[in-house]
Amino acid sequence: KQWYQRRVAITAGISGKNSFKANGLVNKHVVGIKAADKGVVLTTKSKGHLTSTTLSRGGRRTIKTIRAATAGSHYRPDLTEATIRKASAIIRSQKNKSVAKRRSRKYKN
Repeated sequence: KQWYQRRVAITAGISGKNSFKANGLVNKHVVGIKAADKGVVLTTKSKGHLTSTTLSRGGRRTIKTIRAATAGSHYRPDLTEATIRKASAIIRSQKNKSVAKRRSRKYKN
């Protein structure tokens, strides 16, 4: 493989740790999550090629899709919770911050 293909496979590791379990190079199956413009990108490896899918139709649907893609299809059930945790953090960071309106009161003189 080219060096950039190996780099992509390594960065697809879900936990950010240097461990055998999360390494994208040595494992046959890879699960990765990263931020998209709106939503998250789920990366999996099939037949040696990385496949990216953009999930951008809401938080609950995204989590349901991730659960179905990992544990539901027996792909990498051990990484399901870590993947959901990372996707939830990304979705939470993409939400608009609601600013509380300042209420102005009329003071009695």
